[in-house]
Amino acid sequence: MLNRNAEALFWVGRYMERAENHARLIDVHYHLQHENDFAHEEHKWSRLIDAFGAREDYRKQFDQFTERDVLSFMTLDRGYNNSLFSCVSQARNNLRSIREKLPTELWDAVNAFYLWLGDMQVADMLAEGPNPFFRQVKDRIAMFQGLEHSVLPREQEWHFIESGRYLERAENTVRILHSVLAAISADRAAPYAYLNAVLRSVSAAQAFRKAYADGMSAPQIMEFLLTRRSFPRSAYFAFERLEEHLEDIGRFEGPAAGTPLHERALRQAGKIKAELGCVEREDLTPDAAGALLLRLTEGCRGLGRTMADSFFRLEEASA
Repeated sequence: MLNRNAEALFWVGRYMERAENHARLIDVHYHLQHENDFAHEEHKWSRLIDAFGAREDYRKQFDQFTERDVLSFMTLDRGYNNSLFSCVSQARNNLRSIREKLPTELWDAVNAFYLWLGDMQVADMLAEGPNPFFRQVKDRIAMFQGLEHSVLPREQEWHFIESGRYLERAENTVRILHSVLAAISADRAAPYAYLNAVLRSVSAAQAFRKAYADGMSAPQIMEFLLTRRSFPRSAYFAFERLEEHLEDIGRFEGPAAGTPLHERALRQAGKIKAELGCVEREDLTPDAAGALLLRLTEGCRGLGRTMADSFFRLEEASA
């Protein structure tokens, strides 16, 4: 496999996962609007922008934080690289560059998704209510993932897409937990509704209840979303799968498989997974969790750079 093809596949996985994460977070935000801490209109929408770390980009286009402007910016904006439309567009561009090497069902799903989003207007979302729109977004991404699991041979193409998906998933989970930490830093007794919304944003509410019954605290949520080995959106689960896919990449002839940089990527993934496997309750108190989350953030970024150096640098892809 060419380096540029491997990179394109990796970013297809990342961008589709990122689009789903954005849809989940924005949808949950709408469910939270009736809470007291969202009573102020400006704070209500600036908080969502801050959750994505997009305040600087948003301020380049808009002076105030309103529902219409924030929704437009986060979903359909062509200029913001991390809008939902931009994520799907970039996934489509990468997939288009290698579409002849993949089952046609994958291209058909992403292209139809892109065309549907391209026809959407903010007024349409507001008229019908944003929740049905985001439900359709999640359904379309689930369809792509189902097709990928059903029709893509378990060869290098599969492992690069899945590596991108799980690295992005781990970063997203850590980013969500940063927002939890910020909330409890401002108020040690974070509102129940807010904590429940965090769980719902990763479809973890029911699984969390099975593990903790009636408990609901920020340290418990951090423990669950960082270390739960059976939950598909925990950071531990993501790094366990990422490590497996990196190992499987080495079983095929292809870009940099078995090289020192490939081995380094494996070691980095294994090191992060091992740290997550050794997390104790005292590591998740508000005072200690910040350092842990910063290490995980840097670990994700460092692993991404190592993978780029190992597999992608000799030839460039659109990413």
